[in-house]
Amino acid sequence: MVNPAFWKGKTVFLTGHTGFKGSWLSIWLSSMGAEVTGFALEPPTSPSLFKLAGVENLISSNIGDIRDSDELERAMIKTKPDIVIHMAAQPLVKESYIKPVETYSTNVMGTVNLFESIRKCSSVKVVINVTTDKVYENKEWVWGYREQDSLGGYDPYSSSKAGSELVTTSYKYSFFNPAEYANHGVSIASVRAGNVIGGGDWAKDRLVPDCIHSLLKNEVITVRNPHAIRPWQHVLEPLNGYLLLTEKLYEEGVNYSGAWNFASRDEDSKPVEWIVQKIIEKWGGEKSQYKIDDNKHPHEAGCLKLDCSKAKTILGWQQKWQLEMAIEMIVEWFKEAQIERDMLGVCLRQITLYMNE
Repeated sequence: MVNPAFWKGKTVFLTGHTGFKGSWLSIWLSSMGAEVTGFALEPPTSPSLFKLAGVENLISSNIGDIRDSDELERAMIKTKPDIVIHMAAQPLVKESYIKPVETYSTNVMGTVNLFESIRKCSSVKVVINVTTDKVYENKEWVWGYREQDSLGGYDPYSSSKAGSELVTTSYKYSFFNPAEYANHGVSIASVRAGNVIGGGDWAKDRLVPDCIHSLLKNEVITVRNPHAIRPWQHVLEPLNGYLLLTEKLYEEGVNYSGAWNFASRDEDSKPVEWIVQKIIEKWGGEKSQYKIDDNKHPHEAGCLKLDCSKAKTILGWQQKWQLEMAIEMIVEWFKEAQIERDMLGVCLRQITLYMNE
């Protein structure tokens, strides 16, 4: 379980803090007393969790581009962080087909810029690079990929994130070699999460936001790839894993370096169509319908699962909310947002509920 006492007073440099996952992590960290400095572009959507929950009032927020190495370096050196968590990315498969150069420059060179800044910042003790389950060479296996399986990537997004993994490994061995930990004191890990869902996600071309958008407008939901299977999990599940891992890296160093998977139980790897049906059911709209989009779309994997045995056995990490519970939390969040509740309060309530499980 995450230890709030560990985080009290820790200085955290978080890239991508204006995004969906970054906003949730900012809220969680600040609630435990961490001193968080964010570095990211403006929120990628409007509305956004970042704005609705007033995240800019909880942390020190820097609006900047990780492709700008000088700006990133200045912000990090000024912060003097104990911990760096790298979430900034171009995170969408479909967008990567439209903007491949931007995707590679952000996801690959952005990671290079991050590590170059870390090399010049002697305060850093832990680095977590957040990538994706899509870094693996997808062979459409029905079993989960393990951390030692081959990296790959059919689309620009997936391959750019695999590139980010390679950059991380290279910098770890070239400049922060675990064998020389006593000299540099920096421990590095990458984390690979399955399909993350939760309240406050309005990203374009993502299943849950697309469903919620249609439900709010009483429109028919359009579903692509209805039979595609993904390891769905509530956003708090992988964030819990990142926090647990960070604590171990800080306290026990390189023993916890390397790559880590965080994904749902095998029984929660469900087809897209199942998720749509369950969201409609939980939403309770009698007129809610969906249709299958038979148009041609860019390639996406048909089946993708992760094996999380390493995290479960070594970290003691476990998924707390089954998928149906996760969907209930998402529907609750968006219904509260619909009537303009205190969304920071809603997030904190869900975090507290999760931590007390």
